[in-house]
Amino acid sequence: MTKEGFKRKLTAILSADVEGYSRLMVDDEVATIQTLKGYRTIMSACIEQHSGRIEDAVGDNLLAEFGSAVDAVHCALEVQNILRGKNQKIIEEKRLEFRFGVNIGDVIQDGERIFGDGVNIAARNRGLICRDTSKSRIT
Repeated sequence: MTKEGFKRKLTAILSADVEGYSRLMVDDEVATIQTLKGYRTIMSACIEQHSGRIEDAVGDNLLAEFGSAVDAVHCALEVQNILRGKNQKIIEEKRLEFRFGVNIGDVIQDGERIFGDGVNIAARNRGLICRDTSKSRIT
């Protein structure tokens, strides 16, 4: 515990968002939201299967916490592969292409919420795990 009463911990954080989400919402809010909800269901199941938990999901953003960076990366790659197949059934202009970032970092836990640079760095790394997994820059 810190002197402020918050708990610090080291954790693996996965951050995801949709590339071009604002444009998609302008073009067709209803279809974008329907697709996003379906994709979130898939992502939630995959996160759970890889021993993670969803920390937050607002708009097109999703933040998940894992005990292992390997689990977080495997989850991101699996989700991308599944969603790639789903996207093939949607016209290109309406596809939701997720960008993922993973970071192992020190965070502050306040109840069920996590905060700090560990979270911010994961968000800044989005896009390093590419849609074409052969081109992913995982370091």
